[in-house]
Amino acid sequence: MAKATEKRIYLTRHAQAEHNVAEDYTIPDANLTALGREQSAKLHADTKDSIQQTADLLVTSGLRRTMQTMIIGYPELRKRLEAAGKPVIVLPQLQECNDLPCDTGSNREILEGDPEFAGLDLSTLEPGWNSKKGFYACDAATLQARARWNRRWLRERPENNIVVVSHGDCLRYITEGRNSWKPWANTEVRIYTFKAEDDEDATMVLVDQAAKEGANEPTSSTM
Repeated sequence: MAKATEKRIYLTRHAQAEHNVAEDYTIPDANLTALGREQSAKLHADTKDSIQQTADLLVTSGLRRTMQTMIIGYPELRKRLEAAGKPVIVLPQLQECNDLPCDTGSNREILEGDPEFAGLDLSTLEPGWNSKKGFYACDAATLQARARWNRRWLRERPENNIVVVSHGDCLRYITEGRNSWKPWANTEVRIYTFKAEDDEDATMVLVDQAAKEGANEPTSSTM
């Protein structure tokens, strides 16, 4: 296991989803658009000979658009890791920050009935994961605590190179500790590591940008 300061965390924002097009946040657990699927395919093309050959863990939020981006964008990584006995980790803690319908995940049994998600272990999506209450509440203090939890979880993992697929607001909280509104493009990948081995906040620092594709998000509250 590498030192925390030597880890590489490939933070990836999902591709374009239905709610992004017209800023219609009433769409429940929005799916990718046709363009979003094209962006995810481009992500695959851009990373299949690099990140997907070297990463040793693949983690995704449990919302539809992030799982779809992962499935289309990182198929070779997923296949390689599953063959080695390391399936994708669907991590509810990486869900988007807001309590709007588009940012609220579906119940586990609904997702398990969708053939697109066949083969994924969704057992982590326990009852209440999409409640937007308690640990998943949407106030700033709770979001900062959840972001800290995610950083610590990533730092404590034994893997050295971890690919994460999540959401714009969630990624801002993870990397900046707040929602700064600074844009992440659809399927943009930024490489982070940790500032120190054992600081309480598990602060992350930017190393490089691995991929950038798609339009920047609008200045609205959700992505």
